[in-house]
Amino acid sequence: MDDRLTPSSIYELVAEVGFKKYFHLGGFEATKALIDLCPINARSRVIDIGCASGKTACYLARSYRCNVIGVDILPGMVERANERARAEGVTGSAEFMVGDAQKLPLGDDLFDIVLGEFITGLADDKDGAVSEYVRVAKPGGTIGLNEATWLKAPPPQEIIEFLGRAVGFKGGFFTSQGWKKRLERSGMKEITVRTYKTESLSDPKEDIKDLIRSFPGVVYSLIRRPQFRALIRMSIRVPHNLLDYFGYGLYVGRNRSAE
Repeated sequence: MDDRLTPSSIYELVAEVGFKKYFHLGGFEATKALIDLCPINARSRVIDIGCASGKTACYLARSYRCNVIGVDILPGMVERANERARAEGVTGSAEFMVGDAQKLPLGDDLFDIVLGEFITGLADDKDGAVSEYVRVAKPGGTIGLNEATWLKAPPPQEIIEFLGRAVGFKGGFFTSQGWKKRLERSGMKEITVRTYKTESLSDPKEDIKDLIRSFPGVVYSLIRRPQFRALIRMSIRVPHNLLDYFGYGLYVGRNRSAE
């Protein structure tokens, strides 16, 4: 069996095992910081692109009483997001659907707020994905992204090779200025940029909770899935200096106004 890892295969494994944590640097604190930069209220219509297990979407529906649509390319993640919405009592406000960030199955000018957390850098067509965010946002709406960001560039070859093995990295991450220029080309305006260094690739407390909650799925995958074993091997071979170069950035701007 093929044990090579790609972004899709990693997320498929996560969905199969049943992990429900945040899958981006900075965790929930980064999510809250991103939300604080966006003018969300009870009247907002929000889309969460790459919603994974629905944590951000359900949090918004519960805390802000707004309507949220979560989109993820993996049916398994959408299933888990729907389970979360039912458990948290927000099925009337949070809906989920299968869709690709590069070709969203939705019409134009629909959303006041467009959110994406660690999704654009994994897209093959990054400019196409950003164009989709702009397309579905209302004129003057807000687009807010949390994206993997080089804190220093260029990174050492060992880091590039590690990310290539880990997530199929093909130049998908940029410096903060690189991300800003990309967003400006899409027509976004008044872009706020904040970059962060992190001390860990994940939150140990959340990892332990997920491990306990998903223990049967973990055991099954360790036995039956060579890709899962490859993921575990990869996780203990992280370059010691990775986080000197690899962080995240929050990028928030307004969609272009109607002509």
